Amino acid sequence: MSTSSRSPVHDRQGRAVRPHTAMRPLWLCRVCAAPWPCQPARLLLLMEYRRDRVGLSVYLAGQLFEATGDLVRLNPNPAPTPQELFERFMAWTAEARGVV
Repeated sequence: MSTSSRSPVHDRQGRAVRPHTAMRPLWLCRVCAAPWPCQPARLLLLMEYRRDRVGLSVYLAGQLFEATGDLVRLNPNPAPTPQELFERFMAWTAEARGVV
């Protein structure tokens, strides 16, 4: 299975783009501190999985499972709702395909 947003992507000037990976158990981006997957991570994931959208969904479902356990342990009251977590980890992939 691929490792999210770790591919050696380069910007227009040829510099390597820093990987926007999750800092666990907080599930914040290591680069920009936004909730992961942040916008840059989403773009990198879309590029990495551009030919395998099912693989992207399977990968993110696994990340959603892991994040749910971590975030509920860290913030039991109030815990993130299933809808919030689904929108954060999964819903944007359908939007990126133009389905939503």
